Amino acid sequence: MTKESNKVRSAAKKPPNAGRGRKPGVPNKTTALLKDAILQATAAAGGKDGLVGYLTAQAKRSLKSNPAPYMGLLGRVMPLQISGDPENPLQSHHVVEVQFVSATAQGIPA
Repeated sequence: MTKESNKVRSAAKKPPNAGRGRKPGVPNKTTALLKDAILQATAAAGGKDGLVGYLTAQAKRSLKSNPAPYMGLLGRVMPLQISGDPENPLQSHHVVEVQFVSATAQGIPA
């Protein structure tokens, strides 16, 4: 066999998109199925209130005994950036309380 015939044979075996991989953001099918099953099971465990009912019960239970895991979960789902409406910008108000005490009241000679 010649080198050219080997190249033709190996090129014919590969699918057209071989080596390109998935597009970014496309989840693995198994991962997507597992996530869906977890959400369905959680909703069923929450009773009539579903997923929200289950998470509410977990929040109440964990915040009393061990808040770290639930707070970690909360930190992952909270938005990382707060943005407002340009027509109605976010406003913050800061209150600074300063208390002046005389030196003589502190026992420091004048």
